[in-house]
Amino acid sequence: MTDTTSEQTERKLLDELYADFEDAGLIPLWTQVDGLMPMSPQPAAIPHLWRWAQLLPIAQRSGELVPVGRGGERRAMALSNPGLPGLPYATPTLWTAIQYLGPREVAPSHRHSQGAFRFVVEGEGVWTNVDGDAVAMRRGDLLLTPSWAFHEHQNVTDQPMAWLDGLDIPLVSQLDAGFFEFGPDELSTRETPERSRGERLWGHPGLRPIGQPERRNSPLGAYRWEHTDAALTAQLELEDEGVPGVIEPGHAGVRFSNPTTGNDALVTMRTEMRRLRAGAQTVPVRSVGSAVWQVFDGEAVAHVGDKVFEIAKGDLFVVPSWCEVSLSARTQVDLFRFSDEPVYEALGLARTSRGDQK
Repeated sequence: MTDTTSEQTERKLLDELYADFEDAGLIPLWTQVDGLMPMSPQPAAIPHLWRWAQLLPIAQRSGELVPVGRGGERRAMALSNPGLPGLPYATPTLWTAIQYLGPREVAPSHRHSQGAFRFVVEGEGVWTNVDGDAVAMRRGDLLLTPSWAFHEHQNVTDQPMAWLDGLDIPLVSQLDAGFFEFGPDELSTRETPERSRGERLWGHPGLRPIGQPERRNSPLGAYRWEHTDAALTAQLELEDEGVPGVIEPGHAGVRFSNPTTGNDALVTMRTEMRRLRAGAQTVPVRSVGSAVWQVFDGEAVAHVGDKVFEIAKGDLFVVPSWCEVSLSARTQVDLFRFSDEPVYEALGLARTSRGDQK
């Protein structure tokens, strides 16, 4: 038998083997190993920027044309990453949207297994009722809607309001763990208190109610801007006095935490606020897991992978997994950041490198 005939016979036998693999519902590892186990993460999502100046007018037009009610439930416009074409996802694990509620409008009650939060860049006049607790939404506030909590929104003013929604929808979808349930058609409460019941019980720094149990998600539904602002201001003041406290020179940061455990406020998403002095530059960082940033105030330049974004108030940008990010502040700049890091930490998959580290 010639070498050519031998090769043809072997090729035929191999083709027959692979055909039998397919018939049996099998795929051989040796043809897939590069994709299954790459040398480092290869995210499908890409760095991308969404400008508030473009998003808000579109949201306003939607408010004029699209009603809120059963069926649609929310007038929310999801950020779609170009690396995930056709999907309403910012990253493979994070869903981000601009929600818009017109004057005197109500978004009806429902609940779902996905965890959620709201972050307010500007405006006020909306109360979100979470399990019957009316929580005011104001500029700079972080509002939580933990998994399976009934929630609804009401705008009690003659002005519209828009805010940022963040949920773990893609993660829950991948895990086949999604549940949804409609709530009552009528609002659970029309109260508009200055402070919610959750704030009155849990919103006292360092003081935990003895009679309350530990919770997986934070029972504090509102993290107010006045407290966030004061904490960031104090960090930079202490830096001037030579006292440790900042993340790095000119870079202050706080993490929103669960007062019953000290862990993240939501079990699947990390929420943080950062402040950079004018002229400050952050060390390049890359982390396993993805993040979405929104500028609350000020101007900066964000270097994300091979992209350079000029960012200002309201702008949003996404940082895919293991994609290097650094910031340069043109003015003092405040940024809200949320990520999927708690999930990776719980699974033992978290990894971070800073600067020249590999």
